[in-house]
Amino acid sequence: MSENEHEAKMARPRMAAGALFFDDQGHVMLLEPTYKEYRDIPGGYVDSGESPLQACVREVREELGITPGIGRLLVVDWAPSPSEGDKVLYLFDGGTLAADIQEQIRLQASEIGGYAFHPIDAVDDLTIPRLARRIREAVTARGDGTVAYLEHGRAAKR
Repeated sequence: MSENEHEAKMARPRMAAGALFFDDQGHVMLLEPTYKEYRDIPGGYVDSGESPLQACVREVREELGITPGIGRLLVVDWAPSPSEGDKVLYLFDGGTLAADIQEQIRLQASEIGGYAFHPIDAVDDLTIPRLARRIREAVTARGDGTVAYLEHGRAAKR
């Protein structure tokens, strides 16, 4: 195979990164985007030359107006999409947001209509299945001190 043929076959996935934030009751933060029909987590696409962690910090600052410390990686999810192509999604531990930090939140009004903290068992009814699976796997990885590798939001089979 020539170098050009090999390069043509190489994957060029879009990357996105987000943070999973909790309140003091262990409920997870979900945003209400103005441009989607379902709730989502804070985060977005990684820009050229930006690491997934840098993108996560930037997106949290843009969407929520806060810059809390972002913790360790919880999940990497390979998520191909027929309409958007392959994606690799990174989910980081945003930790527990204390009440004083929550009071500092200033939503990006053009994109975010609101937010709330929800029990983990309510996530399935609030967002798309693949994201709900990713969130549940991230909560498990956070509790276990592990990092989960997922495909379509599910633990990959070997």
